[in-house]
Amino acid sequence: MEKQLKRGTLEMVLLKLLSGREMYGYELVTAFQRRGNGKFEIKDGTLYPVLYRLEKAGYVEPRWVTQERGVPRKYYRVTTLGQEEMNRLVGDWRHFVAAVDALLEEETDERDQ
Repeated sequence: MEKQLKRGTLEMVLLKLLSGREMYGYELVTAFQRRGNGKFEIKDGTLYPVLYRLEKAGYVEPRWVTQERGVPRKYYRVTTLGQEEMNRLVGDWRHFVAAVDALLEEETDERDQ
């Protein structure tokens, strides 16, 4: 997939993933790849700046969890505002896809000739 297309949808996809349950960074990377059937790859250098932007906007909120053994993990969850933003982005995305699909239809309108 083209980088620009992925960049334009990253916030929406991350909000969608987090709307199911809270996750920490590595879980997000894994879920992103798994649910994208391996067609998408996200690196830490891309993920965390987006998460910080979403946090600053009030769409996600973090919480630190200290494991019995190991390093504390920063889990993210979607806020009510984030859920609303995700719904808006998904609606916009679906309208965009429908418009592009209509443009790609093989039938030619008489006005196009």
